[in-house]
Amino acid sequence: MVDDTETRVKEHELKRQKREQSDVEGEEEQWVDEATRLSARLIYEVIRRDGVDEMTRPKTSLVFSGLAAGILISFSVIAEAIFYVHLPDAPWRGLVESFGYSLGFLLVIKGRMQLFTENTITTVLPLMSHPCREYFYLTGRLWFIVLAANVVGAFIAGAFMHLTPAFSPELKDAFQTISERAVTHPPLVGFFKALPAGVLIAAVVWMLPTSTGAPYFIIVTFTWLIAVGEFTHIIAGSVEMAYLVVSGDLGLMGSLNFFVPVFLGNVVGGTVVFTLITWAQVAAEVTQ
Repeated sequence: MVDDTETRVKEHELKRQKREQSDVEGEEEQWVDEATRLSARLIYEVIRRDGVDEMTRPKTSLVFSGLAAGILISFSVIAEAIFYVHLPDAPWRGLVESFGYSLGFLLVIKGRMQLFTENTITTVLPLMSHPCREYFYLTGRLWFIVLAANVVGAFIAGAFMHLTPAFSPELKDAFQTISERAVTHPPLVGFFKALPAGVLIAAVVWMLPTSTGAPYFIIVTFTWLIAVGEFTHIIAGSVEMAYLVVSGDLGLMGSLNFFVPVFLGNVVGGTVVFTLITWAQVAAEVTQ
């Protein structure tokens, strides 16, 4: 069934590209290929095509890519803790410490690994442009696989951080402090803190096609803002949640009180708020 669905999606994509050939030709087609100097409609087209490619990737590729992303996003917590340990206890420490949070996102985004919150825009744009059973199925499949793989990777990283002697006692104390600060919010607070994080990650995805000269600046700036604003991200937060679970300081109910509201907040922020707005600005210009 999966092969048939993916074949139909690819056939639809080829037909769509032929229909759009008269609209996106010459210089504009080159802009789509090079992802530079793009209008809003062409940014949409770059992300939509990327979303179709992601939706039709083999399941094993999604699993391992998502697993790697869940593990490597832990470097956001590790780098933040290193800054926390070595910086003086001053009012500005949080502003500098938060730059460490960007490291894991740089590894994951520039490494082209599957991070769940990125897919709240990349796979939703194809679905909005062509709402059909095949796209609904492939979007749901990708979301489930990537989210599960991300969380498993986050727990592997959290267990490694707590159980191995790779980190000093000072760093482990910093992991504990940072994790408690990120995870122990009331559910409603966690949901609303997750909304801006979902919007910001979707904004990073939207802006990257036009920033081939300075992608690092965009990734660092927006993910730093997530950290310094104390917003909550479901995958980076899962590393912190996993650390507290492995240490015995967070139980099942506490984990659910963090995970469910933050998951919903990131999805609403990334999909309902940002993606619907960006789709609305190009919908009248896009050939259906």
